[in-house]
Amino acid sequence: MSVSNIIDELKWRGLVHQSTDEAELKTHLNQSRTLYCGFDPTASSLHVGNLVPLMALRRFQRFGHAPLCLVGGSTGMVGDPSGRSEERNLLSQETLAENLAGIKKQAERFLDFNCKNAARVVNNYDWTAPISFLEFLRDVGKHVTINTMLAKESVKSRIERPDSGLSYTEFSYMLLQAFDFAHLYKAYGCTMQIGGSEQWGNITAGIDLGRRMHGGSLFGMTLPLLLTSDGRKMGKSAKGALWLDANRTSPYAFYQYWINIADEDVGNCLRFLTELSREEIEAIDAEQKAKPGDRIGQKSIAKWLTQFVHGDAGLAAAQKATDVFFGAEIDSLSDAQLNEIFADVPSVTVVRGEFEAGLSIVDALVRTGLCTSKAEAKRALAAGAVALNNRRMIEERTLADSDRASESVIVLRNGKKRYALLRIA
Repeated sequence: MSVSNIIDELKWRGLVHQSTDEAELKTHLNQSRTLYCGFDPTASSLHVGNLVPLMALRRFQRFGHAPLCLVGGSTGMVGDPSGRSEERNLLSQETLAENLAGIKKQAERFLDFNCKNAARVVNNYDWTAPISFLEFLRDVGKHVTINTMLAKESVKSRIERPDSGLSYTEFSYMLLQAFDFAHLYKAYGCTMQIGGSEQWGNITAGIDLGRRMHGGSLFGMTLPLLLTSDGRKMGKSAKGALWLDANRTSPYAFYQYWINIADEDVGNCLRFLTELSREEIEAIDAEQKAKPGDRIGQKSIAKWLTQFVHGDAGLAAAQKATDVFFGAEIDSLSDAQLNEIFADVPSVTVVRGEFEAGLSIVDALVRTGLCTSKAEAKRALAAGAVALNNRRMIEERTLADSDRASESVIVLRNGKKRYALLRIA
């Protein structure tokens, strides 16, 4: 794939928010270059919002460029004020070390670390920790004027807020990130930085510092934030952030998020987050418009992203869990999986002694509230409306251990959509 077409690729996907001179940038990228993007180590996992810059690094690598994934071991101890109305909580070194390890492991799944233009993970703590405060003021601070820093939107917006100031700690963040760019230029020949749209001030500060300290000709680009059609940050679920770590957000919950996005958000998600071709995306767009009820766009995003983030096994588990919710027979699932699939379903717990003494399906339907009386439960059974673990039941009988769908859960249904869980304690 030609290294000269990356800007055109990013532009048709809508991924160029701001950039230094486009003509110069295109010329600069006519040959393989090293670029970087920084990731805040505020958690041990990246989240969906990080996918836009992470995928951008991956796209640059596919076009022949070498990506550096910078994790902010030092800047994470300070906190970036960009895009925030209040100061971040500062992290301990122990927490940072754990978070850095988790992010590095994820980056190694999404970027190629063994090819000619191999990716690398770098930690800015490695080059800032050895520098004393006086050295930093003398060698870095002298190149940047207060006027320039105050003019940056990320600083100006905080200073002008009557209810929120800006600590010197946060104010210094811009210098630290600018120094990262200058250092990476000198150490790795890195000539470009990318980041979210709120990073433009930090990126341009780094471009200027690299020029002043080392005479470097540096470039920058920002990417749009991943927002919903009504302006909210995408990737927030009822349980909080949508993480890329399966232990934080299960493949099923991840898959379900994308299945349920609004039609208006499908186009951006296909372009920003997947590697589907222009022709494939335009075909999905056309089918989505022709048959919106089929949700072909949401299904395409959910399948592609879940497989990309969680692999074939994660996609299979997510699709199986989804099928279960819509009536597929239940087998080989765990308590945790069933609890997640049926998180909003009422449940009743019976002690094991009572269960082993004999609990009939009719009694269970009444106990879980799916039927108001034994007579109603018997009529529902006779009518074929009752299902046990999504298998239709007709005859009344006593429940047995073999009826459990998982370690301790039996799934009952009355009608097509009325579910309840019977838990055996």
